[in-house]
This record gives sequence, structure tokens and C-alpha cells, in this order.
Amino acid sequence: MSSLASPSAAGSSVAGVEEIRGHFPALSRRHNGFPVAYFDGPGGTQVPRQVAEAMTDYLLNHNANTNWAFPTSEETDHALLEARRALADWIGGSPEEIVFGANMTTLTFHLGRALGREWREGDVVVVTELDHHANSDTWRALAKERGVEIRTVRMRREDGRLDEEDLAGKLTPGVRLLALGAASNALGTINDVPRLTRLAHAAGALVFVDGVHYASHHMPDVRAWDCDFFACSAYKFYGPHVGVLWGRRELLERLDSPRLAPASSQAPDRLETGTLSHEGMVGAAAAVDFLASLASARLPRRERLRLVSQSLEERGARLLGRLWQGLEAIPGVELYGVPPRNRFRRRRALARRARRLRLARRLLRGHGCAGAGPRARRIRARRLRGVHHLGRDRAAHRRRPPSGVRTSGTAASRQPHRP
Repeated sequence: MSSLASPSAAGSSVAGVEEIRGHFPALSRRHNGFPVAYFDGPGGTQVPRQVAEAMTDYLLNHNANTNWAFPTSEETDHALLEARRALADWIGGSPEEIVFGANMTTLTFHLGRALGREWREGDVVVVTELDHHANSDTWRALAKERGVEIRTVRMRREDGRLDEEDLAGKLTPGVRLLALGAASNALGTINDVPRLTRLAHAAGALVFVDGVHYASHHMPDVRAWDCDFFACSAYKFYGPHVGVLWGRRELLERLDSPRLAPASSQAPDRLETGTLSHEGMVGAAAAVDFLASLASARLPRRERLRLVSQSLEERGARLLGRLWQGLEAIPGVELYGVPPRNRFRRRRALARRARRLRLARRLLRGHGCAGAGPRARRIRARRLRGVHHLGRDRAAHRRRPPSGVRTSGTAASRQPHRP
């Protein structure tokens, strides 16, 4: 573990691997007497004690509804404001631009309905083949509701990148929105969001960025990207199941969002429907504070988050490099995509032929890659016989894990079994 400590200045002031692991009770779990490893990272992260304790403290000691004169209501108002401040530090926006909701998908549907009220039949929304269904089907719903045209940017099948020539051809007058992912949940492709945003703005379009997978590995920076909306989920960065939407305040203020008559007309409340999960919002803030606490430097929270993000990114890059090199060394395994040394284009490997397909099934038994449909269809369209995306095959539920690994639920433990 110590070999993964970052050699950079950022890494030297960030907690080491063993110290970080000590914050996660789930990592102390044993299954059939053996320590466990969790293979379902793309489906969500485990939670540190600090997050669970913050949520429990709120529910047991401060639980109330908002905007009343009761002490617990005032405490709740304060806690939720602090949650907005914490997420604003993580995303790079302002507290009054942070909207909470059930999850990213629900928030995106809600935003789409609000934007769609201003759009006419024939207006265009551009989505991409790299995106999760939550950032494509949510906008496709407007084709039924408002008569909006949906254009889909192709994925380059040879390396999993967006076809930017195709994108340029689809960003024509009349495009109202470009919806793109900061990082692909299926392939790991990291898009150049600032440059793509400039292209969309030059065409007169707004830009919505799905940051769910990106925020699991990197600190977002919506101001530097110059995008208009950004959404992520706290359960992807050590928090509870709650969604977060950021939008430019001037845009949030003028959106005709569906809401009840007594609801606030001010941002960000005007986009939040009903009573939210206050404990979830508190937990999301605690997740951000946990990440910031891993830096020992006496700096503002945003700067500590930047140090931690940089250090964890470097450690993850070395792990990915080891994985890539190890797969390259296996006879008969072919890797697709740009090698991990290119930080803007990371993706997983594809293993070819029937023997490798069986290996992939055994390695990731019971852990499919959720929401990978559009990308998987493009890969299949390339007619690579026997190609299997690591993490995609649902038939793996019926297969045995590799020698020495037995799985149970979301945990896998070391235990010999007969071949």
C-alpha cells in the first residue's frame, strides 16, 4: 500500500492509504473468514464513519422541517445552508446555485421540463453515444413532450472518444442544449469539457454536464469549464444517495420550473420540490468535509479539496497504469483505447476471444456495468467477435469467480475453490 503514496507536494500533505481505509467500516468486513474487496465501485462508493455519524446526529438531534421559528427548524436551516456551501466548494459554484434532489436522474428530468417550457417544436438538443441513459433518455423525453429534435453525436468505435467532426456538424443554429458527460461511466473516457462548451456556446446552445462519474475521481470546476448546468450524485464520492444540480444563478432564476404555489420563487429553492432528504443533504456535506479533512494543510476547504483530488488522482493513475501494463503482458489480450498516460482519455480494456470472455466473466462475477447500453451497442456494431467489456456481461452472474476469489453480494473474499 505504501508504494501508492503520491510523490508530489500535494500527496505529501494528504493522508496515506491505510489511514484512509481506517475511516471505512465496510473495508473491515470479513466474509467466510476472509477480508473483502468491493468490485462495484461504478455503482457507488462505501461510506466513511464521518458521513454516517453526521446523518445520525441530524436525525436524532435536529430533525425538523424548514423555515419555522422552532429551534430544530432553525438548526435545520443552518445545516442545509452549510450543505450548499460544502457542495459549492466541491463543484466550484456558489451556495445559492446548489440544488438538491432525490438523484441526478430526477433532477435532470426536472430541469428538462423547466427548459422545455421555453422550447418549441423543431428546437434541437444534442446528446452523445458516450452518455449514461440519465443524460440522454431524460432529454429524449422532450421529443415526445415538446416536439424537440434529438441529435446524437457518434462515438469513435476505435478508441471510445467522441467524434468531434460529427459534433461540429450537429451544432447548428437552432440547437438549444448540448448534453454531455464529463466522463463516461462505461468506458472512462474523459471529455474536454471546456473546449466542447466553447463550441456549443459559439452555436448559441446551453451546456449541461453529467458529472456523476467524473466527480468520483476528480474535483469538478464549473467556473473554469464555463458550462451552464452540472449534475452529480453524492453516493459516488462517499456520501449518501442524494443528487446535486448546479446551475448559473441567472439561469436558475428565470427557469419556469414546475412547483407548487406556496414554494419559493428564489433560487435554488425554486427547483426543489417538496420536503427533501435533509439527512441526505447533511451527509453529502459530510462527504465533502471528509475529503477535505484528508489534507493536513491549513487552507480554505476548496484548496484542501484540490490537494486531495490531485493526490488521489495520481494514486489512481498509477494503479491504472499497473492494470494496463499487466493486461498487456497477458498473451492473447488486446487493449482498446488510449493508454492511461494520456490523462484526458482513460478507459477500460476490452478482452477478446472466447477464452478472454470467460476470464472477464469470472473476474467480475455478478457485477455488470449499469447504463452502458449506447456504448455497448456501438462496440457490438464494430463486429468484434468475442469482445467483452469488463463489467458488462450479465451472464457472469452464473459464472464462477477466478481461482481464490468467492463473491457474496457486493463483496468478494479470498477463498480457495475447486477448479
